[in-house]
Amino acid sequence: MAFTAQDVKKLREMTNVGMMDCKKALQATDGDMDKAVDWLREKGLAKAAKKADRVAAEGVAYAAVVDGVGVVIEVNSETDFAAKTDAFLDLVKNLAVVVATENPADVEALKACKFPGSNLTVTEIMQEKVMSIGENMVIRRFARYAENTSVAYVHAGGTHGVLVNLAVEGDIDVTEMGKNVAMQIAAMSPKYWDKTNVPQADVDHELQVQVALMDNDPKMASKPAQVKEKIAQGKIAAFYKDNCLLQQEFVRSDLFKGDVAGYLADAAKKLGGKVTFVDAIHYTKGEGIEKKVDDFAAEVAAQVANAGK
Repeated sequence: MAFTAQDVKKLREMTNVGMMDCKKALQATDGDMDKAVDWLREKGLAKAAKKADRVAAEGVAYAAVVDGVGVVIEVNSETDFAAKTDAFLDLVKNLAVVVATENPADVEALKACKFPGSNLTVTEIMQEKVMSIGENMVIRRFARYAENTSVAYVHAGGTHGVLVNLAVEGDIDVTEMGKNVAMQIAAMSPKYWDKTNVPQADVDHELQVQVALMDNDPKMASKPAQVKEKIAQGKIAAFYKDNCLLQQEFVRSDLFKGDVAGYLADAAKKLGGKVTFVDAIHYTKGEGIEKKVDDFAAEVAAQVANAGK
């Protein structure tokens, strides 16, 4: 029995399984829709699709350097327990290898890549992992640096993944200083990397906030507008220090007292080279994902009520 692209689309809508697997199912069943659904169920794919409806807000933010290419990736699971299993962590590490070696354009392109040591695609491996681990899993995002020198840092088992990209002059090992800067990023979450990156609109907004604060301060409210504006301008340096990585006070004061830019210059000089901060990426696990909050007491009460019926 022949089938069309419309049939593939219909099967996908019925089962929430990927297009390629739906096509395989129809090929295996000569285009019989009902048998194709059963084929997908028997392969475990339809069951995996049901799990895909569940919110995956836990997981791991992971960073690594693979053959000189820096990678940071976030893969989500439903529970923290699943995210800590060896199977899940191995999956994430292998996905980082794929990103480094294949340079996929986006998550969909990554899913179509071959999984390391297998003839299966990333999508097919993910479906297998969903079945074996028993939870929905989602590749949320990734980024990579192929240029310069990258240093990776994973905080607290995957709550934060940070990738720092540095331009290095001289034959020096910048792993330690890169890690220290990455730790600063994980701890302080700077909004900007350098004061030169701050949009003028943000600076203007901060000036307005500072003037408004003085307008509402009984001790400052009566001062002339020009005076308030001058004072506000003086506070912009503090704004940079709070919000810009390179202007922030370096948290490892045991190593260096001063800002992060000063630490990089000092550490590089001691090693006999020069280091310039180029860029960084900071992923926080589950950031921005709306988690489902279960009312456990209400759930138990409902079960007790239903048991009595």
